[in-house]
Amino acid sequence: MRKSKIVVSAFLISTLALSGCAGMSHRQQNAAIGAAVGGVAGAILTGGSGFGTVGGAAIGGIIGHGVDGMTR
Repeated sequence: MRKSKIVVSAFLISTLALSGCAGMSHRQQNAAIGAAVGGVAGAILTGGSGFGTVGGAAIGGIIGHGVDGMTR
C-alpha cells in the first residue's frame, strides 16, 4: 500500500510541475518531461527509494534534454 501511495504522489507532483511548461523552450520541456517520467520509473523500480527516484529523474532529465536534436 505504501509503495502505491509513493508512486501516485510522484505522478501527481510531476503532473503539477509539468503544467507550468508554457514559457519553456522545446529542449527544456523535453528535459522536464524526461525528469518526471524518470523519477516515476525510478520510484517504481526501486520500491519508492529516494535514491532511485532522484537517480531516475536525473537520468530522465539528461535523456530528455538530448532528445531535442533527434526530433528535427
